[in-house]
Amino acid sequence: MIHDIVLRWVVIALFGLTAAEYGVAVATERRPWTSIINHALHLIMAVAMVVMAWPWAAKYPTTPPAVFFLLAAIAFIAMAVLAVRTAAARRLYVYHGLMMLATAWMFAIMGGHLMPAQPSARSDMSMSMPGMDMSSMDMPASTETPAWFSAVSWIGAVGFAVAAVFWVYRYVVERRRKVASRRSLGDLGQAMMAAGMAIFFLATLFPI
Repeated sequence: MIHDIVLRWVVIALFGLTAAEYGVAVATERRPWTSIINHALHLIMAVAMVVMAWPWAAKYPTTPPAVFFLLAAIAFIAMAVLAVRTAAARRLYVYHGLMMLATAWMFAIMGGHLMPAQPSARSDMSMSMPGMDMSSMDMPASTETPAWFSAVSWIGAVGFAVAAVFWVYRYVVERRRKVASRRSLGDLGQAMMAAGMAIFFLATLFPI
C-alpha cells in the first residue's frame, strides 16, 4: 500500500518502536487484566502493521487478521461498557476499539474485500465474446472511487492525524508535570500509532 521506501521505513519505525514498548509492558509489568489485554492487543496490532507496510504482505490471507481485529474492536467496546468505571477510561477504550476497527479495515482493503472494484465491462465482455467489436459499444468502465470509500479514508486520515497531535500534546504536558515516565511513554506510543494509521489511510487516497 505504501510505495515510497522512505515513508515505508517511517511507518515501520513508528509501529516497531510501539511494538517494543508494549512488548516490554506485557513481559515485565503486573497490571489489571483489562490492561494486559489492552497492551497485548496493541502489541499484536503494531506487529501486524509493520508486516502490512511491506508489499509481500498482500500475498498472504487477510481475512483472518481482519476478523481478529474486528473481534479486538468489539472486545475494547465491551470492556469500555462493562469493565472500566471512569468516563475517561471509557473514552480511552472506545478510542482503542476504533484503532482496532481501523486495523481490520486496512486488512479488508488489502485483501480486496473493501477496496473499490474497478472492473472494465468492455474488457470483460471482449474476453467472453472475442468475435465482437467492443469499440463500437457504449460501455464505459467504472473506475471512479465511491464517495463512501473516500469519505471513510479521509475521516481515518484526519481523525488519526488529530489524535497523533493530541497524544504528543499530552505527552509534553505530562513530562512538564513530571508524571511517571511509564505513562508518558505510553502517550508517545499512542502518538506514533496514530501517526502511522494516518499515513496508511492517506495511502488509500493518494499513491504514496
